[in-house]
Amino acid sequence: MKYSISEIEEITGLTASTLRYYEQEGILPNVNRNSRGRREYTDEVLNWLELVVALKDTGMSIEEIKDYTTLIRQGDETLNARRNFLSEHKVKVEKRVAQTQFHLEKIIRKIAIYDILMHKKMTSKETLI
Repeated sequence: MKYSISEIEEITGLTASTLRYYEQEGILPNVNRNSRGRREYTDEVLNWLELVVALKDTGMSIEEIKDYTTLIRQGDETLNARRNFLSEHKVKVEKRVAQTQFHLEKIIRKIAIYDILMHKKMTSKETLI
């Protein structure tokens, strides 16, 4: 299937300028143009963009994504390097998720304390009546 840039914007949430930037930077390979010169995106490009969004949203920098893209372009001899690249990123993401979970638990405990204090305050008012 072929998609226009506006369809890709809608599907991925990326802006047209971001898509053009990714293409300029070599992050977005294989973008063909139709007879009118408009970009046409394939399912393959869409799948790649979804991975790029996942990498970016999990803290990978544009430079790192470019490095990963370079490895892909070098072919199958980089399979191990690509796997290691993603494995290292996965470890970083897991650490951030664990830290976020730790912080979330602190926030949840603080909310619970406020709930207890508010309940006590309401109960003490009821006792006065």
